[in-house]
Amino acid sequence: MASLSPFLALKVSNYRNYLFGAFVSEIGNQMQTVAVAWQVYELTRNPVSLGLIGVANFLPIILFSLIGGLVADKVDRKKLLIFAQTAQLILAILLFTLTIYHFINPLMIYLILVLVATSQSFSIPARQSVLPHLVPKEYFMNAVSLNVLQFQGATMIGPAIAGFLIGGIGVQAVYFLNATSFLVFMASVFLIKVPLQKHESADVEFSLGSIMEGIKFVIKTPILYTTMILDFCATFFGTATILMPVFAKEVLHVGPEGLGLLYSGPAIGGVLAGLLISALHSKLKHQGKTIIYSLILYGVATIGFGLSKFFPISIFFLILVGFGDMVSTIIRNTIRQMVTPDHLRGRMASIMRIFFQGGPQLGDVEAGFLAKAIGGPASVVVGGLGVLLVLSLLTFKGRALREYQGKEVAL
Repeated sequence: MASLSPFLALKVSNYRNYLFGAFVSEIGNQMQTVAVAWQVYELTRNPVSLGLIGVANFLPIILFSLIGGLVADKVDRKKLLIFAQTAQLILAILLFTLTIYHFINPLMIYLILVLVATSQSFSIPARQSVLPHLVPKEYFMNAVSLNVLQFQGATMIGPAIAGFLIGGIGVQAVYFLNATSFLVFMASVFLIKVPLQKHESADVEFSLGSIMEGIKFVIKTPILYTTMILDFCATFFGTATILMPVFAKEVLHVGPEGLGLLYSGPAIGGVLAGLLISALHSKLKHQGKTIIYSLILYGVATIGFGLSKFFPISIFFLILVGFGDMVSTIIRNTIRQMVTPDHLRGRMASIMRIFFQGGPQLGDVEAGFLAKAIGGPASVVVGGLGVLLVLSLLTFKGRALREYQGKEVAL
């Protein structure tokens, strides 16, 4: 049946062009994430220094996300995307140059990460706001699924490539390829057709009042604020990504090649989740309960990873982590986009980013300091238990989430 095709949205060339460029760019971004973590840990051999990566990524989220969302609702989103990608290209070249000439140090890396995250504070709301315009409304959940699928595919491929490049050439090769990937994405953005915001955007002013309008919309929509809080808490406690170099070097003893595979593990599960939801998008009911069950899997699998001392078992649990996380993510993202008017999508996406990315970035800080105190494996186990505890509390209190079916929004 055509309605069950997992690739339905790819019939639309506008979406297809965008997805290809985003996929290539995300491969580069995921490669750089691995390279930065490896380089910082090589320079310091201190898990706290890995936690500081989370600080560098989180500060711009707090400082600039709401402003970036407002800008995305006011200006041409296509031009904003190109400008932000250009900035990130320059920063990738800077990392490459500093590494080649041996000028690099942790402080420089942290400062560059702050600038990268600042750029993303503008590009991510623009990306989220553009997506609903690339496909017909009835294809949208399928498009969200495929968008997550490309992200997870890139997260699976990118770290694996980075691991072998770091082992064979060095981190500088990763930074160079990441810079090249931004050129591909910019070319794809040039090709897509995105309508300018409707007349509502003319009423959007660069003011605190306009930012508060987005915040008030989220607050008065229970399914939005419930899923955002759940998103933040689950990723704050459950994230183990920043500790992967610790596991690769000191727990599993697998080196940079194994590190790349550890980073890829959750993405394999994410790809499976994306394929499943893409195929079942028109049949999926009881979406609120599906989010709850998927996050239970996420928490339990996180505990399993923390306890494992055997590399294949660790990969298996990471696959389950990614599967649970992505089932929940696809449904949450679809809900958020479809209940939000177009002239508020940028601001909604910026608020979502504070929760969606703020949780794991602060979780990285927590994991780094906790790992210093009690060790990496124990830190991850405590985080998995935290996910289950928070999920229990929010599920008990969050009636909007428990009862959400999916038919409340006409897809």
